[in-house]
Amino acid sequence: MNEGNPTHVPPGEQQEQAEPLTDGDFELAKPAPVAPGGVGGGVDAGDAAVPGTAEPVVAEPGPDPLGPGGPAVERPKPLHDPDPYSTPPYGEPGPWAPAPPVQHPAAAPAQGAAVTAPAAAQTPAQTTPPAPAHAAPPQAVPAAAPAPAAPSPAAPVEPAASAPGAAGVAGASGDPWQRYDPWAAPSAGQQPLVTGPLQQTGAGVLTERQRRRRGRRMLLAWTLLVAVVSSGIGGLVGAYVEREGVGDVHLPQAGKVPAGRAPDSVAGIAARALPSVVTLHVRGSDEAGTGTGFVLDARGHILTNNHVVQPASSGGEISVTFSSGATAKAKVVGHDSGYDLAVVQVSGVRGLTPMPLGNSDDVQVGDPVVAIGAPFDLANTVTAGIISAKERPITAGGEKGDGSDVSYVDALQTDAPINPGNSGGPLLDSRAQVIGINSAIRSADDGSDSDSGQAGSIGLGFAIPINQARRVAEELINTGHATHPVIGVTLDMGYTGDGARIDTKAGDGGPAVAKGGPGDRAGLRAGDVITEVDGERVHSGEELIVKIRAHRPGDRLRLTVEHGDEREASLVLGASEQN
Repeated sequence: MNEGNPTHVPPGEQQEQAEPLTDGDFELAKPAPVAPGGVGGGVDAGDAAVPGTAEPVVAEPGPDPLGPGGPAVERPKPLHDPDPYSTPPYGEPGPWAPAPPVQHPAAAPAQGAAVTAPAAAQTPAQTTPPAPAHAAPPQAVPAAAPAPAAPSPAAPVEPAASAPGAAGVAGASGDPWQRYDPWAAPSAGQQPLVTGPLQQTGAGVLTERQRRRRGRRMLLAWTLLVAVVSSGIGGLVGAYVEREGVGDVHLPQAGKVPAGRAPDSVAGIAARALPSVVTLHVRGSDEAGTGTGFVLDARGHILTNNHVVQPASSGGEISVTFSSGATAKAKVVGHDSGYDLAVVQVSGVRGLTPMPLGNSDDVQVGDPVVAIGAPFDLANTVTAGIISAKERPITAGGEKGDGSDVSYVDALQTDAPINPGNSGGPLLDSRAQVIGINSAIRSADDGSDSDSGQAGSIGLGFAIPINQARRVAEELINTGHATHPVIGVTLDMGYTGDGARIDTKAGDGGPAVAKGGPGDRAGLRAGDVITEVDGERVHSGEELIVKIRAHRPGDRLRLTVEHGDEREASLVLGASEQN
């Protein structure tokens, strides 16, 4: 039975319908048997009708395939109506499509060897004689499918012979696959199929250049991979070694630093100044203290604060320790409580290095400074800072209660740490020159202005300007006492208004404006309020005293006075040995 493969009818010929089978399929009739004596004279014995099938289809004569003069060949017609929709397998009849032969790969001969054709297989004696030259070969019609039954292994179907005569018969019949059976075993005389090497499949084959390029790429890729893996492993090992360490621990040490320092550095300033700085240990009958001073000249004069040597004023002793460690006894040459300055002198000491004195008028706010002293008896202590402010009116002392021991200082303010024991020490500029004498601090506990207490520094230190200290020191060395510039008036220290008011009377009951004094000659009167000195505002009596003490006796001042109206007064400062 052959389903879905109707026979194709040449164009222009009519098709006849056959009665369809009861089960919906159709069956083609076998071609007429061929006579034994010729190719186209009859039908094969095997082409008889199969019992139980439909009536065979009558073949119609067709054109001669070999030429217009050949005999007509009958063709079978399908037993079904043509499909109006041309849908296979029931559409327009088409040619039969036999299965393609199985192609076995053959062994390739060696290069240069002669190729020999295999011997033709022996075929049975059933052959078809060649057709006459003018006879038309019959049209090959496939036989109907046999009934489903197991084939007999004793009689296998042999493939068609490969002899030239057999090839001619197959070509004449038009069906080269008529006697082909891919499942049949080879006959006794047939050469067995030999499997050879696989042939080229059609895939692209790399050239020698492409293979070299691919090799280089693979080499580069592996090199990069090995480098990345090696670096990762090395980093992990290095991190472990750095963290855990290997072997003994050896702490690093910095290289040698040059011994020299810049002259304007703190180290350079301290190196030049320390040989001139001394530490004073003062012991009196009632108390003792420690302070600092510095050498003024080669004669052994040392400048310090008055409150440092105060315990020795009633017969105590003073010991001076130099930076080299040498000690010597000292005596007081002169002191003044109003300026809080004192000069002591050592004897029998050679090789002293005087400290150079600078100019405090040239100091600017923000200039770097260095303070040297012995805070809490720690000799040769060096601290550094800047000038925070100038002309700060500072008062210190006043323990006696009569004002005779009160010091009035137009001070330099610094944030260089100054502690108890720094009193009398030098405040140096960047050229290692003295611009002030450390005298007082503002502490946070009790508000004391003097560093004689035990409060620590909070960055508010005050120094007497060196220009004022030089004049006082010269007077103390030359005469043993210092003179104070005065205006010849008594001030009302309890006045709470803005400015300094002249009191109504003096402390001894006399007039507040001394007759014939500088103030009297300038026209000052009791009750006048002095608001400015040389154009600078004055807010209290203490500030007026500080402004006056910043000058020498004989200097001229211009005062702004208010007493109902505002006026200016010019006067020349007088001198007084009293505070």
